[in-house]
Amino acid sequence: MATGRGRLVQQHCRGLRALRWPLGGGGAAPGRAGFRKEPSVKGAAGRTALQQYARWEKDCEKPPTNCSVSLDRMPPEILLKIFSYLDAATLLCAGCVNRRFYHLANDKISGLGWVIILKEKSGREHVLKHVDLSINDASATAVWYGKHWPRLAALSGLDLCGVMPVFMHRPKTPSKNGPRWHSLMAEYNLSDLTGSTMIGCDGLIRIFCLNPGLLVGLWKREEELAFVMANLHFHHLVERSALGSATVPYEPPPHSPLLDDNPEYGLHDYQLHVDMHSSGISYLSGTFRSLCTKKGYIENGYVKLVVISFKNNTEHIPLIGKLGLFWRTDVFDGYIKSCSILDVTLLDEYGKPFWCFSSPVCVRSPRSSDSPDFLGQTYNVNYMDAEGKVCMELVWIEETEEYFVVSLVLYLSVAKVNRWFGTKY
Repeated sequence: MATGRGRLVQQHCRGLRALRWPLGGGGAAPGRAGFRKEPSVKGAAGRTALQQYARWEKDCEKPPTNCSVSLDRMPPEILLKIFSYLDAATLLCAGCVNRRFYHLANDKISGLGWVIILKEKSGREHVLKHVDLSINDASATAVWYGKHWPRLAALSGLDLCGVMPVFMHRPKTPSKNGPRWHSLMAEYNLSDLTGSTMIGCDGLIRIFCLNPGLLVGLWKREEELAFVMANLHFHHLVERSALGSATVPYEPPPHSPLLDDNPEYGLHDYQLHVDMHSSGISYLSGTFRSLCTKKGYIENGYVKLVVISFKNNTEHIPLIGKLGLFWRTDVFDGYIKSCSILDVTLLDEYGKPFWCFSSPVCVRSPRSSDSPDFLGQTYNVNYMDAEGKVCMELVWIEETEEYFVVSLVLYLSVAKVNRWFGTKY
């Protein structure tokens, strides 16, 4: 029989397991779920309208009886013929619908992909096309590896570009040797790679994170490149991959401020979708709705948006499986504990993307924590860029050998909020 600390841990585990909510399907956390309002009507006419509404809603839920054909059920030959009339940008959008569409849309049709350009200090350049590509809920992950990398000491930088054929005859497969249009997406400095942020290691490699969203693996023994991984959020991915030039990235249209009809109310009705994953394995996937904060809830130049509160254990959620980042090369593959890819998609009250990113993150032990000791060892997952910060607190439950997310807070740049709404917080 458990006593003292052990009994408290058991009680906490049972409570959290009972409150688990569906992950992986974009479900909403308890207390954050969106809801659908029925029409507000009164009297006999109102009752009739409600009855019609109920019948209509019921009919919509029934499968069609006179039609058994849907786009997703079409034979692959028919879909390939349809896709052959689409341009590269539209094909990339179609490939993000589901895995079947992704494989069909990339079946020697579009010719669109991603390359890295390794730049030597001497001026020589090495252009490498991605070897692996995986599609996640909110991002794509492209990976490069090989046996003939240039020496790291000779490199000065790395450019990430989208590429597509300059001349493409839609019914035909694009030529592998034809000219390609390069769209610069990001530039990275490699002159002091080992001085940047190392987020994890195993017996063979060390991995370093370069913003935005690039992961570089180095062999421990030789201190040379092992692989490069680019994490590409879907927001504006088509435009960034196809509409820039070789030297100038794509610039989205200027943002027109969305006038806040009640600036004293603060932020309200925000929606967050968050994913943690690696190589097609999802550790966390969920949607949080009706997020809000009062005006004046500002800390050090950031608007604080609480998604999961430590004080409310009904909001605490588990990570599924053993958290880690899988890597591979043409010689070895491996697994780095406590690392993953974090995708964040934050929508404002109008449903417009307010803040989106995909980046490698790692779990670290904090210097101090407000969490009670009886819950278990606490850890932090943090991310920061020019637009905001993500602070996630995890608790490791020894009894069940799993992490629980007990706190998730977004810190949005006040400058970004003011630009977005044309306000002065």
